[in-house]
Amino acid sequence: MAPLLPRIKSPQDLKDLTLQELEALCAELREEIIATVSSSGGHLGASLGVVELTVAMHRIFSTPRDKILWDVGHQAYGHKLLTGRRESFHTLRSRDGVSGFPKRSESPHDMFGVGHASTAISAAVGFAVARDARREDHAVIAVVGDGALTGGLAYEGLNNAGQIQTDMIVVLNDNKMSISPNVGAISKYLTRITSGKHYVRLEADLWDMLGKVPHGSKAQELASRIKESLKQLVVPTILFEELGFKYFGPLDGHDLPVLLRTLRAVRKLKGPVLIHILTEKGKGYRFAEEDGQRYHGVGKFDRAEGIKVVTPKVPSYTDVFGDALVAAAERDDRIHGITAAMPSGTGLTGFRKRFPDRCHDVGIAEGHAVTFAAGLACEGRRPVVAIYSTFLQRALDQVIHDVALQKLPVVFAVDRAGVVGEDGPTHHGVFDLTFLRMVPGMVVMAPRDEDQLRHMLATGLAHDKGPSAIRYPRGSGIGATLEGEAVPLPLGRAELLREGREVCLLAVGSMVQPALQAAERLAGEGVEATVVDARFIKPLDEDMLERVFRDHELVVTIEESSVAGGFGAAVLEWSSGHPAADRPQVVTLGIPDAFCEHAGRGELLASIGLDAEGIHGRVRDLLNRSFDRKRAQNAS
Repeated sequence: MAPLLPRIKSPQDLKDLTLQELEALCAELREEIIATVSSSGGHLGASLGVVELTVAMHRIFSTPRDKILWDVGHQAYGHKLLTGRRESFHTLRSRDGVSGFPKRSESPHDMFGVGHASTAISAAVGFAVARDARREDHAVIAVVGDGALTGGLAYEGLNNAGQIQTDMIVVLNDNKMSISPNVGAISKYLTRITSGKHYVRLEADLWDMLGKVPHGSKAQELASRIKESLKQLVVPTILFEELGFKYFGPLDGHDLPVLLRTLRAVRKLKGPVLIHILTEKGKGYRFAEEDGQRYHGVGKFDRAEGIKVVTPKVPSYTDVFGDALVAAAERDDRIHGITAAMPSGTGLTGFRKRFPDRCHDVGIAEGHAVTFAAGLACEGRRPVVAIYSTFLQRALDQVIHDVALQKLPVVFAVDRAGVVGEDGPTHHGVFDLTFLRMVPGMVVMAPRDEDQLRHMLATGLAHDKGPSAIRYPRGSGIGATLEGEAVPLPLGRAELLREGREVCLLAVGSMVQPALQAAERLAGEGVEATVVDARFIKPLDEDMLERVFRDHELVVTIEESSVAGGFGAAVLEWSSGHPAADRPQVVTLGIPDAFCEHAGRGELLASIGLDAEGIHGRVRDLLNRSFDRKRAQNAS
């Protein structure tokens, strides 16, 4: 059989394929996904697990008229290949290439842009209500993973859909994994349902019977009563039906005929429907099947040999944080570690092994993680919430009202702060300085290297007057020596690293090293620049700022964060209280007031001008302009 995938220019091309051809297409999709991700990196396991579902949905439904919404988007690579992006798929996650997530501007088949979990059901309700208001009749389908059901937003959507009884389909892809193994009562509930072999067999037999029952209201009523009795016999309570959904499943998510038959049948039903399918994360690639967690999101790898575990020469900020937290918890049994479904991603794996009773994975429930930490703090514990910057955005209300307003000593370890690279705008952590800085009583720190991260964690744990946050970037630092016990830093004190004239580079966190390198370049041109590591975004070191403003005509703030409301904005706010005659020119360098697209982290920083070369060029240009102004003034 000739390859089928090159012939698929749109989902419409699936309509005339035979079942045998559709099954062959599934194999080709898996091959293409594995080949591309092994060379580009990306989210592998989830997309491999839903290949049959993807083919079945695009065979039965007709996008973009019918609306398929993918939760998170980790599962959508097959969808991209079937919707006109096969020829460009090799550019996955590269600059100006195919996004790693559904993106409305990329294709009319991408109905809703996503990157964070648990949003698809709520969005699908909106799509369905809009359809009803226009008196249209297309289908609306939300595809969610079981990990998404650890997030409260999913239940808000389910509750609303069940209440209004609009026509929509939720496909629950149950592989018992999100990034790390799923946790919590809902995961256990689904496992209890899906582990019942008798139920699975009886459900399949019932489907066969329904296909043979003659049409007619009495027969349909009888079939419905048999199905309901069967559920009550084998599964005493069905959560989803209690919420107002017609429940079908659990079904084998790799059985293409069953999926086709089920989707074809339920698309005609009125009201909300939930189809529960069982899939294997990483299906079709042995290494991913054996280790779903490692192959969830991957870098480049040799597909024949799989991912090779290589110990980096320089530890990552995440690893240094994890080790520092273990060391602190050895000395203080009040310390708890909290993560939202990402113990490995946030460096808590070692902490969990050492202190299982003090390590808490709450699932994809960032708001709960923060309020849970607040409750711990109220009772004298010292919680540390380890969370990615982009995901902390989801818990801002809890940070303000549940923690800061009550002046509770919760420490936020804000990982992946700044640009994160190929995952793109949904994952860049560029807003945390802005929204954390506005919170009264919040201490905000950013380390310039790994060793300083240890001391900042000690600072946060020692601070008992309110909350504190430490934000640090993705990846490794500079290889700083880690020696001695971590000790608290003087609260709100910056550090002078290099003293010069004319210009002061006032840098924070990951931008301190590029600032020092830029200063070296300036020195080679006869310009001695002052470099200050601010260390604290809040509170600011006002004594250092007084000195800097007094001794320099140009102050350049540098941050790997949004310039709108960030560190530079804090310096400008402080400077507004100074007489104009004493105020130097202040220029803020950072992430522009726009969403950054996907590309390598270094590539993005260079394009924004936040590498050493970019900082040097901008400062050199500012100094030249200042010199030209002075020369013009003297000439006049």
